[in-house]
Formats: sequence, C-alpha cells, structure tokens
Amino acid sequence: MTQEGEGVRLPAGSVEAGARLHFKRWRPEGEAKASVLLAHGYAEHIGRYQHVAAALNAAGYDVFAVDHWGHGRSDGARGFVQDFSVYLDGVDALHAASSAAAPDRKRFLIGHSMGGLVAASYLIRRGGDFAGAVLSGPLLKAPDEPPAPVKFIGKVLSRIAPKVGLISLDASLVSRDPKVVAAYVGDPLVYRGKITARLGDEMLTTMEETLARAGEIAVPILVLHGEKDGLASPEGSKLLHERMKADDKTYKVYDGFYHEIFNDPGNEGVISDVVAWLDQRA
Repeated sequence: MTQEGEGVRLPAGSVEAGARLHFKRWRPEGEAKASVLLAHGYAEHIGRYQHVAAALNAAGYDVFAVDHWGHGRSDGARGFVQDFSVYLDGVDALHAASSAAAPDRKRFLIGHSMGGLVAASYLIRRGGDFAGAVLSGPLLKAPDEPPAPVKFIGKVLSRIAPKVGLISLDASLVSRDPKVVAAYVGDPLVYRGKITARLGDEMLTTMEETLARAGEIAVPILVLHGEKDGLASPEGSKLLHERMKADDKTYKVYDGFYHEIFNDPGNEGVISDVVAWLDQRA
C-alpha cells in the first residue's frame, strides 16, 4: 500500500522551518523486517524510485521518502539552497515520521548521488540510530575537479549573486538506457535548469567536509558506484570507503555502469545486492 501527501514539514531550527516536503511511504504486505529511508539525488524526485521501493517491499521492507526541499513536489526554489543543512533537516523530518509509524523497528538509510552525500553527511553530523546505510553513486568528488581559482570565484558568487545559474547536468550521463534518459528529460518534476552558485558552493563544501570526516562513520555501510559514472566520480566512493572506521563496510563497482545504477541496464542485480545486504543486517 502506498501513502502519499505533504504531511512532513521541516523542523523548527531549520533555515526553511515549516516548509512542506512531499512525502511517500510504500508499505509491504504483512509485517515489515525494517524501515528504509530513501534520499534521492539532485534535480530529481522520489517518484523515480517506484521500482526500487517495489523490490524492497517485496523483500519485506517499509520504505519512507520525501522530495528534498526545492525538488519534485516539495516547497522551495529549484536549483538553489540557502544552506546544505536543509537537506539534513529533511532527513530529520523523515526520521521522525518513520519513527512515529514504527518506533521499535531497525532503520536503514539509502542515498543516491546528492542523496548519498546527504546520507553520509547525516551519519557524520547527526548520528541517529540507523542500523546501516547504502550509498549509490554518492556525490563526493566531481569527475572534473574544479581548480582553486574557479572554486574561489564560486564562493564569491555564492555570497554576492547566490541564485545565478552556473552549471547544467548532461542528461545523457544518467543511464546507458536511452529510454531512461528520455523519461528523465521529459519528466516535468525533474529540474533541468542550472545549479546556482550557492548550491554549487554548498555541495563542494559538504563534499570536502564529508571526506575529511569520513572516519566518524561507524555504522555498517555499503557503497556502490558505476565504473563509467560521469556525474559523480567513483574515486570519491573509494576514498570514503578507505577512510571510514566502520568495521562492517563494503565497496563495490559495477563495470560499465553509468551514474544511476538503479536505472542502468542490469539494475536488477544492483537492487538484489542491496536487498541481500539489508537482509543480512535486518
């Protein structure tokens, strides 16, 4: 059964306190093994994870997700964020909703792309009581690292012209499947404009801080990446895995896969790997 609506709001203390987040819950038949919180990637929305949620439901997991602030059907400006902490606040709100619905269950966190950065940052900065986390193509290093002068200019623009658009994503790098790319480009809930100066700066800062503090991640963690990812460098995932102090940590690269490993040809095997990993810890 699917529950959907705008019943989740950013908590007091958030720079966007009270903003409405579009919420979705996919429930399995029968009693759930555990709860899974899902954090989607930049520019997209939770509706693109219907097939992932269906597989998790079939395996006995209760799935909770929100569109990030500024994404999908949620409140907020597209391509912009005042502070990256807004996305962590969204995980706080989702965590509260899942805890209220099933207080005694184990909880796992799954994050893709920018959602993987959100998930890793959340585990470092706010801890929580997650039994484990799965990161899919986490945005921890850009494929082409911007030189120091470009970063400096970006920081200046972030302060004086925070909403100026700087970078557009190449949709062809999302998946090797042309149908997936066409659906992505034609989806009215996918933002196709430019990343603003403030969001770009906030992303880069959070990426650097997350890798610097990766040793503070102690929960069981599975890090997955496509070998041919042209939007988030596999090197970032490798560095995160090497620096984490978690005893239970796994890093896997899928040969030939593009950025969205849940939507690339052969994705059934990726989703099966995630379910198997969860089953061993649920």
